Amino acid sequence: MDSNKLWEKCVAFHGHECGGLTIGYQAALYAAELLGLTFSSDEQVVCISENDACGVDAIQVLLGCSIGKGNLLFHMTGKQAFSFYDRRSGRSVRLVLKNKPREMSREESFQYYQSRRPAELFEVKKTRIDLPEEARIFDSYVCESCGETAGANWIRLRGGKKLCVDCCRQYDRFRV
Repeated sequence: MDSNKLWEKCVAFHGHECGGLTIGYQAALYAAELLGLTFSSDEQVVCISENDACGVDAIQVLLGCSIGKGNLLFHMTGKQAFSFYDRRSGRSVRLVLKNKPREMSREESFQYYQSRRPAELFEVKKTRIDLPEEARIFDSYVCESCGETAGANWIRLRGGKKLCVDCCRQYDRFRV
């Protein structure tokens, strides 16, 4: 598929064109180039995004990373940085957005990100986080307080009862 059609697909998913979407679009294209990635039908490609901004939508569209599949994870640092992993090859890369040359309006930023090659926009670094394990499927339990069902990894035992994290009051000696 040509780059115009890929961009249009990202815009359709996200809802509008913007500089943030362009950042994720460029990051996904660059990661695909550097690691030989294609759209991930399962968990072959993993992305750990350090933000929850517009660019994440392009990564979902282009590389098939999604929260539901368990191959899109967030390590919130507020940075425009993305770590990409290829489970098949074991290779990975962390892409960190370089600073823009000067203050720009939204429109100027959009044009700047659109007119650059990915290699001009991102610093290529080693990933800092080990490749996460594949997503697990957990048993579910009914909270004995609210009656809602939660995955086993989110159930807490208190006073012999299974409680969800909303109903389980955390122990804190400084809280009154």
